[in-house]
Amino acid sequence: MTQSDMSVPVKRCDVAILGGLIIDGTGAPRYAGDVFLKDGRIVAMGADQSDWQADMTLDASGCVVAPGFVDVHTHDDRAVLVSEQILPKLSQGVTTVVTGNCGLSVAPYKKSETPPPLDLILEQMDLGQQPQRYATFEQYMQVLENADLAVNVVPLVGHTSLRVQAVQDLNRPADKAETAQMRDWVEEAMQAGAWGMSSGVFYPPAKAATTQELIEVGRPLTAAKGQYVTHLRDEGNQILEAMAEAFEVGRALDIRVVLSHHKVVGVANHGRSRETLAAILEAAQTQPVALDCYPYHASSTMLHPDLLVRAKRTQVTWSTPHPEMTGQMLDDIAQMWGVTEKEAAQRLVPGGAIYYAMDEQDVQAILSFDNTMIGSDGIAHDIRPHPRLWGTFPRVLGHYSRDIGLFDLETAVHKMTGLPANNFGLIDRGVLREGAWGDVVIFDPETIQDRASFENPVSPSAGIRSVLVNGKLTFTPGHELTPGGGQVLRRP
Repeated sequence: MTQSDMSVPVKRCDVAILGGLIIDGTGAPRYAGDVFLKDGRIVAMGADQSDWQADMTLDASGCVVAPGFVDVHTHDDRAVLVSEQILPKLSQGVTTVVTGNCGLSVAPYKKSETPPPLDLILEQMDLGQQPQRYATFEQYMQVLENADLAVNVVPLVGHTSLRVQAVQDLNRPADKAETAQMRDWVEEAMQAGAWGMSSGVFYPPAKAATTQELIEVGRPLTAAKGQYVTHLRDEGNQILEAMAEAFEVGRALDIRVVLSHHKVVGVANHGRSRETLAAILEAAQTQPVALDCYPYHASSTMLHPDLLVRAKRTQVTWSTPHPEMTGQMLDDIAQMWGVTEKEAAQRLVPGGAIYYAMDEQDVQAILSFDNTMIGSDGIAHDIRPHPRLWGTFPRVLGHYSRDIGLFDLETAVHKMTGLPANNFGLIDRGVLREGAWGDVVIFDPETIQDRASFENPVSPSAGIRSVLVNGKLTFTPGHELTPGGGQVLRRP
């Protein structure tokens, strides 16, 4: 037999991504190469892979091929069950969402009443039916497993959701029996595969919770090696004290602390990111600490009269008693009604708001901090959402990385892929390598850019070419979203 008679056996795969520049999520330099996927995972990568034949071929010429982005701070607990409500995430390259943040989770929750801010995730969604209640965390996980998910879901259990059900008087600390009940619910959630517990002691239902209450409720996190993910008690004048409390909880439970949407608010606190980042570095010398942020100088949450003092201006995102004021600035509404801004806010609640209370230099300092992950913190069913819902990840890649050079593209991708995967312990996620799951985004580095703005917040970003979730082509601009590739991820 001559050499010409010999043939190389053909290897079959589901998807071949050809001709792209690979940024693998580790922070390593980009390189030219192809990526091949089969049965949901990456089976080969490199420059010389001519022996593969694919059922589907994607041309990535001139584009970056990167791991799918991990949105570490979402309130997508219900949105993941509705394709059109998870579109804002897929359209910017997100393939995995961490849910149940700020102490707010949809499970376990059985009460019919939903005091703010629980109404943000339990009531403010038009599904044409009453929101379902989940008596146990396992029940919610089963619903996710049986759903046609378009993204991967990493769920947390929320301390506030538990507290509203267990504590008879929310204006006082939990007693022993109430604490034990919440601890049992956390134990059940961790057994069901939750990745940790979040808290939101900034908000009224959890404000009376003591540091010791958080520790005692979170005891099951230690054996499970879960995360403590926290919306700090204060992000303004007392932010250092609030951070110290979070670190204390992490030390007592011997687990990682994740500081949610890290920022400093209020004009008097502009520039204090120097202090907060120094405190994070110091704490990280003796305990595991991580943080996330979004790339905007305005925040968004429930409309509350007490929050107005920290903002230069406030914009209404929704209002139950006055839906006609959605999108209006609060000072304009107050002038129209002939009342103070605080009185106007009292008339508008329950509602949501955007608070212009941060400094751009602080935002950039926090974004460029080595261990900062990216989280959108958007509310999928806000009538007029914060632009972060649609634009967070392309804004980091386009505006902050390419346009102003805050960091290189490899670093930007690492912050939204390999770094969160490492911090949360997501096995075979956040990187492109043989054997990893096929969560992949293809984008044009020259044109990627957020289009959502405070004036026009519902607008898909530019530059995203294709998004694959566990090897399934799920999003292509101009085509209908194709769900079914996503998975609910249970903590190992």
